[in-house]
Amino acid sequence: MTQIPDGTALAGKRALVLGVANEHSIAYGCARVFRRLGAQIALTYLDERAKPFVEPLARELDAPVLAPCDVRKDGDLEAVFAQVAETWGGLDIALHAIAFAPANDLQGRLVDSSREGFGIAMDVSCHSFVRMARLAAPLMSEGGTLLTMSYHGASKVVPNYNLMGPVKAALESAVRYLAYELGDRGIRVHAVSPGPLKTRAASGLKDFDLLLNQAIQRAPIGELVDIDDVGLTAAFLTTPYAARLTGTTVYVDGGLSIMA
Repeated sequence: MTQIPDGTALAGKRALVLGVANEHSIAYGCARVFRRLGAQIALTYLDERAKPFVEPLARELDAPVLAPCDVRKDGDLEAVFAQVAETWGGLDIALHAIAFAPANDLQGRLVDSSREGFGIAMDVSCHSFVRMARLAAPLMSEGGTLLTMSYHGASKVVPNYNLMGPVKAALESAVRYLAYELGDRGIRVHAVSPGPLKTRAASGLKDFDLLLNQAIQRAPIGELVDIDDVGLTAAFLTTPYAARLTGTTVYVDGGLSIMA
């Protein structure tokens, strides 16, 4: 695992992290780095089945907010932000690490995807980020940073990524438009695009182990990234070091995305 430096770069910052499933989640890696750098953390979990896996992580991170959030349920996201507002009165960082597509649509060809499956994938994986931004903006009275997670399949064809490619492309476009719309409020917006990672969500992709092996062989650095690598990049984007950056998709993939 990547060594996480101690520091105070995020001291006093309040960070909401959506989408933690377990200790292998990208969302948890980001939350852990944020906390190590001094931020206060709020976490969400999907449902009661996920809660036992996330509760210990919330205790580890001293999170004063741990709330259920299924973005497909009306009111769940709003309830999370109401709790954040009541607890902190404001917000500096909101990270969206939520994606889903029905298995049949995810594992089949894009051309065979169902209207319903495509709509679900777009709602959960893309439009929920837009809704998050709408709820977060009023709490970021002194500016802030919105982050989401993408993948190289948004801009290039990755075999077996299927309908999630167009969905992530829409997500990256949403990042650019939100950056434009919220920039005058001091709110910066970014997508972070990790290389292949062993997460529960990624395990649903067909031949994912082959994708991991190819990443190791083709990446200039010759190693897979881990959740802490993603967290460190996300943290950088929330600091004054990135004060003049917005609307970007930042790759954290050991250079894999530069290869033909």
